[in-house]
Amino acid sequence: MSKFFKSRNPRRNRRRSPWVLLLLLIFWSISIGWGLERAVGYTIEPETVTSNPTEVIASMDPVSKRYKLGKDLYLENCSACHIALPPEVLPTETWRRLLLEPNEHYGTQLPRLLGPSLLLTWQYLRDFSRPHNKDEEVPYRMTQSRYFNALHPRVKIPRPFGVKTCVTCHPGVANYDYRTLTPEWQDAQ
Repeated sequence: MSKFFKSRNPRRNRRRSPWVLLLLLIFWSISIGWGLERAVGYTIEPETVTSNPTEVIASMDPVSKRYKLGKDLYLENCSACHIALPPEVLPTETWRRLLLEPNEHYGTQLPRLLGPSLLLTWQYLRDFSRPHNKDEEVPYRMTQSRYFNALHPRVKIPRPFGVKTCVTCHPGVANYDYRTLTPEWQDAQ
């Protein structure tokens, strides 16, 4: 081997490795930070809405690019077991407790969201949900929410209430589309 590749002092090579490790760590941190900044981005441009009248915005409100990843994480985690509710139907405090207390999720223990997933999901739910009055009890059921009831003023909510109840009026629930209604309810606004 040439002198260039062979070192007489093996300890000297060991001293260099922490610097290489440090540089790799700095590069990795910058890359992760840049990726998170790109994911969370602070643009306020609404999603593209086409002029096609049959195409529907699949949420109660258009979601900007800033919230898209949080919305996607919410849908991925929540709609795996049940339909994903629009954040607008429950107050912010309900969403906060559901995210922070996954052991208390309607008798089921959920895996805890961690780090950026939790932050992005919470940001989406917090900013699209409604405020909670301090003098009212925190609703854990949609039918107890004054916002849900305000959005359904002429609907007699059947008991027991379940997924099929939502699908009866909102056929696009599986696609997170609560704007499309069955013909029976199209003109009931």
